[in-house]
Amino acid sequence: MTKCTAITQGGNRCKGIAIDESGYCYAHHPKHAEARRRAAHKGGKRGGRGRPSTELSRLQARVEELAEKVLEGEVERGAGAVAGQLFNIARACVKDSLAARDQEELADRLDALEDALEAANRRSGRLGG
Repeated sequence: MTKCTAITQGGNRCKGIAIDESGYCYAHHPKHAEARRRAAHKGGKRGGRGRPSTELSRLQARVEELAEKVLEGEVERGAGAVAGQLFNIARACVKDSLAARDQEELADRLDALEDALEAANRRSGRLGG
């Protein structure tokens, strides 16, 4: 197996295994640069998918607790109604935050597709856009 011929930022030779006759590992191969960029862009965002559902579960539990307290007379009905409205506002904020994040991800994907199309057009000798 051949070692990667790339030099790291630290000035040392990469210790990765070359994936083809180019002499580069996946991390340094120019053909994989766009895929690495997309993967790096997603870094840390996948875990974010769990956070909105966790927040919504927490809000649901608090609303259920509030409802029980109102029904048992521990919380005055008017105060319970106002608290319920505030919980609904918090739920809407979580929902809007998730929608905004999805929209940003779609915009990033569209930008990447437009860049790829433009690059393909330049390679084939056509004018982009």
